[in-house]
Amino acid sequence: MKNFFTSMLGALAALIIFAGGTVLLFIGILGAIVAMSGEKKAPTFERGSYVVFDLSANITDAPPTLDFSQFTGDHNTTLQLRAVTRALRAAKNDDRVAGVMLKGALTPMGYGSGFAVLKEVRAALLDFKASGKPVKAYLEAVTTKDYYLASAASDIALDPYGMILMPGLASEPMFYTGAFEKYGIGVQVTRVGKYKSYVEPYTRKDMSPENREQTQKLLDDLWGSMLGDIAQSRGLTVQKIQSVVDAEGIIRPESAKKGKLVDRIAYRDEIIDEIRAKTGPSSRDKVTFKQIDLAAYVKLSKDVVDVTKKTDDDTKSASGRRGRIAIIYAEGAIVDGDGERGEIGGVKFARELRRLRQDDSVKAILLRVNSPGGSASASENIGREVRLTRKVKPVVVSMGTYAASGGYWIAAYGDRIFAEPTTITGSIGVFGIQFDVQKLANNVGLTFDVVKTGKFADAITITRPKTEEELAIFQNMVDWIYGEFVAKVADARKLKLEFVQEIAQGRVWSGAEAKNLGLVDEIGGLDAALKYTAEKAGLGKNYRIVEYPQKKELAEAISELVERFSPDARASATSGGVVGQITRRLKQELAALKTFNDPQGLYARMPMELSIR
Repeated sequence: MKNFFTSMLGALAALIIFAGGTVLLFIGILGAIVAMSGEKKAPTFERGSYVVFDLSANITDAPPTLDFSQFTGDHNTTLQLRAVTRALRAAKNDDRVAGVMLKGALTPMGYGSGFAVLKEVRAALLDFKASGKPVKAYLEAVTTKDYYLASAASDIALDPYGMILMPGLASEPMFYTGAFEKYGIGVQVTRVGKYKSYVEPYTRKDMSPENREQTQKLLDDLWGSMLGDIAQSRGLTVQKIQSVVDAEGIIRPESAKKGKLVDRIAYRDEIIDEIRAKTGPSSRDKVTFKQIDLAAYVKLSKDVVDVTKKTDDDTKSASGRRGRIAIIYAEGAIVDGDGERGEIGGVKFARELRRLRQDDSVKAILLRVNSPGGSASASENIGREVRLTRKVKPVVVSMGTYAASGGYWIAAYGDRIFAEPTTITGSIGVFGIQFDVQKLANNVGLTFDVVKTGKFADAITITRPKTEEELAIFQNMVDWIYGEFVAKVADARKLKLEFVQEIAQGRVWSGAEAKNLGLVDEIGGLDAALKYTAEKAGLGKNYRIVEYPQKKELAEAISELVERFSPDARASATSGGVVGQITRRLKQELAALKTFNDPQGLYARMPMELSIR
């Protein structure tokens, strides 16, 4: 308790400093702390309301540790996938809910709002619509991802001055080689797999033919899956949609209506008036309709527990009591050690798996993977725990947007692997990357010398390029790790080693193609994987769900809030336009270098920086 208050007071002191002594801000934060620590009143709404799904959110796999948006002025809410789909299922059967209204545009951040996540949200919207309740969408300036979700609606309206930015998918990697040459930074690479393209930005100035080939195939698969879904919902052919896309790319209202991508063109007030005529005016605001925000509706259902009433037909757990299923989220780059926020620390994650393995009340584990991979040793730490846990209780894997390279390494030994058609997986390959600053240092008059006790004592230095003999050592390590990776995939998936060697090579695959190759067992989302997990554990419908990671303690959350108010964070949040886009892009892509902390310098990682848009 003493440590708790010390941490909290320290955070508050820092907050006052960052805020420049602004009393109102300090009072606001104190109010927020009280609000967080006290009991929250459940939201209420009127019968006949629409659930308003504001897409101006980042939809993540893992539950948000704490949402500060309500008192920071940041309206870009973070929503958890499972909470969204659960809320839509509840709304379908809630006689107080008259329909769903979609508006706004997604704000993807990090690993959130990826194609696989949107596929599952879209399925939940279609399920809601199948109940006979309407799903309306009002679009203004939207992108492919926004329209993909909205296409599930029964009625789509586009603002007269709006647009649908849907030119197709593109990947536009950034290459640093020219800049490195200019400033004198050397790069040497060891790798296995002709498609292992992660290192290309550091060694080339354009895409290799192999990388271009795999990227084109991946984009074709993702785009084809999305167009197929849109075509089915809109009663169109894929060819018809493609013709509209190719005609303009930035599709204006009249073209969108003519191409049957939308049902009508209307102003916002017209849509509001129309829904208000059906629901009646809101008692809180007479100018709008009866409604409840989806984020608020989510809170009406329990946060981490899904239970149904026990019946005689339900299958009981071995102990005769309700068992637990643990959903553990592997979201982010895989790094050695405990990792930081947004990373999967090999040591920390393996420790959590071990704890769940030893917890008899946990009858099964559902591993949700949304990762492009990373450290090879950290991936094996986690993979080892998956193998050990599988001997004791079921371990089922659900792949999100990414489950590639190290992300596939930790998934391979699951009892059953689920993926969406738009999941990006595979990338079974390994690379090592070595930097040197000799030329850069020499340009400013810096030189280095060395005294050593062994031939290779300074082999890991960045002060000079590696010798051919040293590179051979690193290549041998890469070859060995790659052999281990391929062998583990062959063993886990019961595939011939020669076949895995053929489909590996660092190549990325869509979830649909991975299913054809045997890398994935079943096409389906998190809900389908959860249902299978319960059946595998013999729990039927008689189980509870717990999720990891869990929410932060208050002191840690306050420290995070302090970071949000720091000058750097505030400047970053307000930067916009072309300069802001370039800055964010550089920050995102160069931040990947920070995750290169494998003790052996070996990595099983796909190019998350595919920048598919």
